[in-house]
Amino acid sequence: MRIVVVGGGAAGIGAQGGAKGTAPDAEVVLYTEYEDVGYSPCGIPFVHGKEIEKFEDLILQDKKFYEDAGFDIQYMTKVEGVDTAAQEIKVAGEGAVHYDRLVLGTGWNYADPGVPGSDLAGLHYVKNIRRAMEFDKLLDDAKVAVVVDASPIGIEMATAFAHRGLETHFVDPGGWPMSDIADPDIMEPVEESLRELGINMHMQTSVERFVGDGKVRGVATSKGELLADVVVVATDKTPNTELATAAGIKIGSTGGIIVDDAMATSAENVWAAGDCVEIPHGLTKVPINGLSGSHAYSQGKVAGVNAGGGERAYQAVQVPWGMVAGTWAIGGVSFGETLATALGIPHVVGMADGISKARYYPGWSQIRVKLLVDPETRTLVGGQMAGIEGIKERADFLAMAMRAKIPIDDIAWMENVYSPPIGALNEPMALAAQNALGKL
Repeated sequence: MRIVVVGGGAAGIGAQGGAKGTAPDAEVVLYTEYEDVGYSPCGIPFVHGKEIEKFEDLILQDKKFYEDAGFDIQYMTKVEGVDTAAQEIKVAGEGAVHYDRLVLGTGWNYADPGVPGSDLAGLHYVKNIRRAMEFDKLLDDAKVAVVVDASPIGIEMATAFAHRGLETHFVDPGGWPMSDIADPDIMEPVEESLRELGINMHMQTSVERFVGDGKVRGVATSKGELLADVVVVATDKTPNTELATAAGIKIGSTGGIIVDDAMATSAENVWAAGDCVEIPHGLTKVPINGLSGSHAYSQGKVAGVNAGGGERAYQAVQVPWGMVAGTWAIGGVSFGETLATALGIPHVVGMADGISKARYYPGWSQIRVKLLVDPETRTLVGGQMAGIEGIKERADFLAMAMRAKIPIDDIAWMENVYSPPIGALNEPMALAAQNALGKL
């Protein structure tokens, strides 16, 4: 049996490992058009910012590791088409290659800015580690940087530029950074910290065109022109479904490939995983995409196991998330107040400002927690947090609380660790839940 995997990101590597582990005698071949597989694109901004020493540290395993493990990886090889009837892929320079089972992990692309000059050379998109290595060399001589869109990757790149000593500008149409994800009261301390880092925030400002003669030299906005030595485009992620669409595989309302809980597509013997697919949200059941690398890897594992003849299901997602933004950490699960209100989801808000450890212990920091509670079921609709530490663990907990439908009453009076160096007497999530109970 030949199992073919297209894409060398988290989903593709997860799929190849899942397939090989389930069907050790199968021939499992992975095709990627890039020079590397299995590296962390999420770490690229932190190398630019010098928090991580070198790009090579982002490559989790070298090519020899995969060779020794018996993985057949075809680097810098583009798959140009899929024929689901003949069960073949078309490989550039090689022609038709037969498959018995196929997993698509084709990932994502940045949304086209849709303005004149988008084809200028020098516009940087954070994705390929080799291109990031080349771009990083430009930063040593650069003086001014412009980041288009205050998205998560945009905030990380702007922070990196500030750490490198560049004059840095954000251009974003929203009223506050990450306005389509996080609430303004959560982003308030973040925005303040970004300004303290010297980042110039051009909010409620749209990009009208990229300026340059063959190579980008600046950004023309609705509020004037910004000249720049480097420009980063950090627009939304969109599913890369070119192969699937051309093959007649069904695409959903988000633009992602439709899959069931086995990650199987509408085509026989074809699975898909990662940012190219859409997955139902655990609360609303509405399809969503553009999730994290951990989601992509888990989906890839499920797809690979099933392609190898095993049986595994992927559950609807609650979407825990978190990141460092400026000097703060922020995170949450599912819906914030802004999005829940826009979607008409009934909710009561519980807020609390707690602390990360005992107040008398050196280094304690504030944690702001906001919980959204369904007034009928008394379970979580979502939540958001801002702090310096402990955000990731709390986001993970809230996601499990949503999945298990734990009543807010139980969270309000939950047990919690009290140890001065690592935890305060009162858990901030419990305080926020108690605030919500009062309103209920």
